[in-house]
Amino acid sequence: MHPSFSLSLLFAGLLLAGCDQVPSAASASTPSLALSPWGASSQIKAEDLRFAGEQRLAASEKRGLLLLDAQGVELARLPGNFSGLDSRSLGEQLLVASLDAANQRPTLALLDPAARQWGRTLALPARDYAVTGLCLYRDEAANLYLFLVGEEGRGEQWLVGAGSELNAEALRVRGLPLPPQAEFCQVDDAANQLLVNEENVGLWAYPAHPEAEASRVAVDMVKPFGGLEQGVGAMVTVPGGVLALDVGARRLHLYQRQGEAWQAAGSVALQGMEEPERLAVREGAAGLELLLQDDGSGRFYEGELAWKPQPVAVPEALVNVTALRQSEPVGRHGDAADDPAIWVDPANPARSRVLGTNKKQGLLVYDLDGKLLQDLPVGRLNNVDLRANFSLGGERVDLAVASDRDRNSIAVFAIDRASGELRVAGEVRTPLKEIYGICLFQPASGELYAFANGKDGSFLQYRLSDSGGEVSGELVRRFAVPSQPEGCVADDQRQRLFLGEEDTGIWAVDARADGPTELHEVMKVGGALHADVEGLGLYQSEARDYLVVSSQGNDSYLVLDAEAPFALRGAFRVGANGALGIDGASETDGLEVTSANLGGPWSQGMLVVQDGRKRMPEATQNFKFVPWSEVAKAIGLE
Repeated sequence: MHPSFSLSLLFAGLLLAGCDQVPSAASASTPSLALSPWGASSQIKAEDLRFAGEQRLAASEKRGLLLLDAQGVELARLPGNFSGLDSRSLGEQLLVASLDAANQRPTLALLDPAARQWGRTLALPARDYAVTGLCLYRDEAANLYLFLVGEEGRGEQWLVGAGSELNAEALRVRGLPLPPQAEFCQVDDAANQLLVNEENVGLWAYPAHPEAEASRVAVDMVKPFGGLEQGVGAMVTVPGGVLALDVGARRLHLYQRQGEAWQAAGSVALQGMEEPERLAVREGAAGLELLLQDDGSGRFYEGELAWKPQPVAVPEALVNVTALRQSEPVGRHGDAADDPAIWVDPANPARSRVLGTNKKQGLLVYDLDGKLLQDLPVGRLNNVDLRANFSLGGERVDLAVASDRDRNSIAVFAIDRASGELRVAGEVRTPLKEIYGICLFQPASGELYAFANGKDGSFLQYRLSDSGGEVSGELVRRFAVPSQPEGCVADDQRQRLFLGEEDTGIWAVDARADGPTELHEVMKVGGALHADVEGLGLYQSEARDYLVVSSQGNDSYLVLDAEAPFALRGAFRVGANGALGIDGASETDGLEVTSANLGGPWSQGMLVVQDGRKRMPEATQNFKFVPWSEVAKAIGLE
């Protein structure tokens, strides 16, 4: 046995022994399967075969992409040298993915099955590695992606279409670390799961959504760590389950999905087959109809498997809105970008600015197109907030404050109301051991207060004032929450502070310096709100005020009434904008929203969210700019 193979199995065993995500051979049963030679398969000479309604699709390195009837008679051909197949419907057309073996370019082709006619093709750029497999995926927003599986663990995800349209060009979304012995993949669209084989080790499930983290769980492993006898080759997904070939043992394994885990549901011997290589499945009246390729004899077989997995309930898909602009990526790798604020230019709102913290660098200032205008490398700033019209050194300025994790202090910046230029304007030292979040409160009296919180749950309220041209702070109140907070936002009109306790929920408290510190529940974690509770922002208009929340645990955003009983008005995600090449947003920390008319697409205001995983192309973190009109339309706000 090769040393690397031994180590791989040993490592898998250490990780997975005793884990209920790896089904045992003892759980397998034996559903019935009857196979017989299919149609004119001895003359097809295809490398892969798929169902296409009542017709069939075939990929041949000699004859091209073929549309066949149920008996294998050719109906239409796209000439070329192709291997591998997958497909998804695009309205009345079928999108077919295959690998052009002549130049190793993954290729997409449109097929009109009714007219028996091939249409437009789209070839991805030649890759710098050998592509061994591919598969398609449609997400909850009807975006179409193509996964590539390559040698030595290379993998990629590309955006290739949206709705019923094939893109003019494919956009690379992200790279994926896949097993070094991977050759086949399939996606369960409803479950957003990518299935990939590791030939002599096992079968893995990865999150398929482009904004998901790169993690995996085992579906099954080779004995003694699982139920596979020799290895795993091609697989195919069905609602609630997956079928996979154990090539060396000439067996077909069946798996039922249980939440995020998998359970063995049976194993079938493939009698008479020499080397089962490819597999296609569709639902039939009494079970599953199968097409199997025997690479040893070159023939295809058909049969019916007396088994149907139980469909698994999946959470209702959230509506997606797309960003219209995005900021330039921040200048540091890792978890860097964190919290935005929006400065509204009082003279020309179209010249407004977005401030963003880089907690490894300082404070960044962007225009409304996301271009970096100013970089203040003042230290590890975490959260930022601002208010207008503060008297400083005999002039009127707008003021921004940020939590400085290097100095456990409040960093203060003055904003020139004519130019939007920022400058350092003071510092307020705090006794907090780990300062974290910050927000400003400006009551009707014209006073200005800053709330700073620490990871231990402490909140400190400071009155800010002019001290010889610099801002100073006086501690006026303390209170605390039981566990770690961060995001907060003050409702100046109602003199109320909203704060997020990351693992618990959202609270409201009187914001006045002499007010009571009793916490009032707004929303608990659970249901629509997924921990961590992160950024909070207020959308305030003449008609209605809303509290906007980053529900980081499921990469979503909630909109609540800003008044009791704080009714939930809707939830949404920020998805990919393929037309503009802007990826979606995920793992969002901070956010900010304004109802100010900033002109053009921002006439009803703007939502800015931090993006924890920058895709398309991959880069350091950044901020996404979303028209509020799109949010309102998506979730049906008045």
